[in-house]
Amino acid sequence: MKIAVTAANGHLGTSIVNELKREIGKENVIGIVRTPEKASHLGIEIRKGDYNSRDDFNTALKGIDSLLLISGMDDPQKRIQQHRNVIEAAKQNGVKKIVYTSIIGDEEKTAFSPIVKSNRQTEKDVRESGLNWAIGRNGIYIEPDLEYIDTYTKEGEIRNCAQDGKCGYTSRKELGFAYTQMLIDDKHNGQIYNLVGELITQTQLAEYINQVFHTNLTYKSVSVEAYENERKEELGDFIGTVIAGIYNGIKIGVNNVHSDFEKASGRPHKSTIELMETFKKK
Repeated sequence: MKIAVTAANGHLGTSIVNELKREIGKENVIGIVRTPEKASHLGIEIRKGDYNSRDDFNTALKGIDSLLLISGMDDPQKRIQQHRNVIEAAKQNGVKKIVYTSIIGDEEKTAFSPIVKSNRQTEKDVRESGLNWAIGRNGIYIEPDLEYIDTYTKEGEIRNCAQDGKCGYTSRKELGFAYTQMLIDDKHNGQIYNLVGELITQTQLAEYINQVFHTNLTYKSVSVEAYENERKEELGDFIGTVIAGIYNGIKIGVNNVHSDFEKASGRPHKSTIELMETFKKK
């Protein structure tokens, strides 16, 4: 069985590729990337595939049994057609199954909603493709917070607009494990899974970071407007607005969802402390 992974050289793609290599052998894993020379380190066959090019995917998906479609990073409106290019090429090439990496979120209530909405449209396109399918809705990755620890330490606090909303953080490594099971086991066909870990507040996040990394952080809540202005100033309008939208979503309970991780992967999701310990060992 040949399994292809799009955006295979990204953080999530790499994690999934590494798990698949362990499960089915590197000779059965194909990476599809926009710039093949940037993916040689993966140690698998690499094919060229730009989400904007249907022709790329008509070639890249030849001889593929199952496909892991990682959600693109472009403007939300452009993503829908980009993903359709891949889905249509999969149908044309006789791919039997698509697994799609979607996202937790609300379609209407935050500045992050346009991205969620485009993901929901691709979920619909995948479900209506006529192929076998499975969909994961990813929780928020823990890694960006942990990579930001130096800044948090300098400022002495984690500051955002999530207030006491709960969020089920996950990690790319956990997701890599879950998606691999979803790809290779047909019992997951036709399922949509929330791929999240334990539900914690930002105050708990600060406490866990203190415990594992021996920091002395507190959590400071600010208004959505103040946080959005701060993020836009640092990251630019688009990314700043999106980040503020994510934390606003946590505040209003959008990320307070039940976890299907164990159903998807066959084992419980690691605790937040375990995710941090794993990150620290890297």
